[in-house]
Amino acid sequence: MMKTRSNDRNENKPSRRYWQLGLIAAVLLMTSVMCTTGYITPASLTQTAVFTPEESRLPTVQFIRPTETQAPPPTATATADPLLATATSVFSTPTPSLTPLPTATQIAADTPPLQYFAQAGDTLDGLAKRFNVNPFEIVSDKTIPETGLISPGQMLMVPQRLLVTTPKIQVIPDSEVVYSPSAIDFLTDIYVETVAGYLADYREYASIYGLSSGSEIVEMTALNHSINPRLLLSLLEYNSSWVFGQPGSFSEESYPMGFADVDSTSLMTQMNWAAKQLSIGYYGWRDGSLTEIVFKDGSSLRIAPELNAGTVALMYYLAQIHPRDTWFAAIDPQTGFMSQHIAMFGDPIDRAAIVEPLLPSGLQQPEMILPFQVGDNWAYTGGPHGAWSVEGAQAAIDFAPGSSAGGCAPSELWAVASATGQVIRSEDGILILDLDGDGNEQTGWALFYLHILPHPRIKVGMWINQGEVIGKPSCAGGRATGTHLHMARKYNGEWIVADGPVPMILSGWQVGAGDAPYKGYLINGTITITASENGDFTSRIIREVDDLSDPNS
Repeated sequence: MMKTRSNDRNENKPSRRYWQLGLIAAVLLMTSVMCTTGYITPASLTQTAVFTPEESRLPTVQFIRPTETQAPPPTATATADPLLATATSVFSTPTPSLTPLPTATQIAADTPPLQYFAQAGDTLDGLAKRFNVNPFEIVSDKTIPETGLISPGQMLMVPQRLLVTTPKIQVIPDSEVVYSPSAIDFLTDIYVETVAGYLADYREYASIYGLSSGSEIVEMTALNHSINPRLLLSLLEYNSSWVFGQPGSFSEESYPMGFADVDSTSLMTQMNWAAKQLSIGYYGWRDGSLTEIVFKDGSSLRIAPELNAGTVALMYYLAQIHPRDTWFAAIDPQTGFMSQHIAMFGDPIDRAAIVEPLLPSGLQQPEMILPFQVGDNWAYTGGPHGAWSVEGAQAAIDFAPGSSAGGCAPSELWAVASATGQVIRSEDGILILDLDGDGNEQTGWALFYLHILPHPRIKVGMWINQGEVIGKPSCAGGRATGTHLHMARKYNGEWIVADGPVPMILSGWQVGAGDAPYKGYLINGTITITASENGDFTSRIIREVDDLSDPNS
């Protein structure tokens, strides 16, 4: 029977429908060799993953693999929390145990420093915030870049300052959280249809997308937020049994991703909310702005600084829907969420070994230009803000065309490609350029444009040269208060923060962040342009003739 709604569902209990593991294995095999065309499935998702690393892709961190022996989940007590991790020498091979550790009242002055091996995406400033130390206190026998990415695997010595933290077991790789190269061979629709649970028959009217299937909604969420569809599916099953079975309660049917809000009962809303929480955790940990987990019951706990971004993303999401005691059970690698995720999709550590680190040392942005034609008058209306939602990776910036009309008035000015690339998505106000030309949005550099009305000649698969027109700014593709162009960058599926270790630079203008989303500036030598949502005089910018070819100048 088909389920059709314009709303949706959730809760949080371990799934019980792991019948037919052989069927799951068959699905995993099918997704590697079969091709299909889904509602929003780009051609790239029907290809077998081929990822040729530029350097060694051996994992730089170790993860816990669940074993056959399962410990009982922890129980809440009225005394000291039995699962808190206290300061110890870290980052030797972790022990898969959440047993109580000795507690102390303070860290002794003669406590030796921690030996920490840098992970992909680590920066000096981010590590200092995570370890609660000053940047100059982190030392190494090799040079530590002050602003750029630290080489994965580089050994660092860090003072111990944190007494009580979350467990420091890394349970899920980064590549299993973002829509990374490890997921380009995964076909969401084939998986969902084959296991034939509640989601397979689900239909929902999803705003600009029209009537959409459950698998289409999962895939749209994955693409737009750049969150791994495998993770979204396993969280959906873990919370509400939608993938393999049927929701067992009103809560599971109405709030399938755990967001218990009466105005958010559609699957699209629930999925978007969950993806946003994962993004907040992932990118907040990357830049050091997130150092504490606040649980659903209002209590909080410092995050163990040795964790990777993927693990923190999962921890943060689960903390939004669990009180402290059941949260510990959910993150337990033996009996919690990850045991189910592995049962559904196999071991993510094996996939990560092929594609990680996602952000290699020495990563640099290709040369890019301002996204408009020479001589046209535009305004810098938005400094660094969320790539898809306001929260999460502060990877996007906005430009608005000069106009005497306000609101969503049509513009006669053209947006241009900031770099040469292949069009791999063009739909609903979205345009994606794949700069390495392999046809996969999840590998290498990709440019994301939103609120764009594509030029009539734009077709998926065609190459666009730097400076060629790609469309006109608009309000299409999402919420917008006025006509503008929103742009962001990704590398290996991970959003690249606009003002971060790999700064966004356009025609010599470097992006700088302000003290809040949408605030900030562009700087080129001694000239600074300040972002203004109103497009006032201080935000005006004209692209000058430069040494980069412009076919339209």
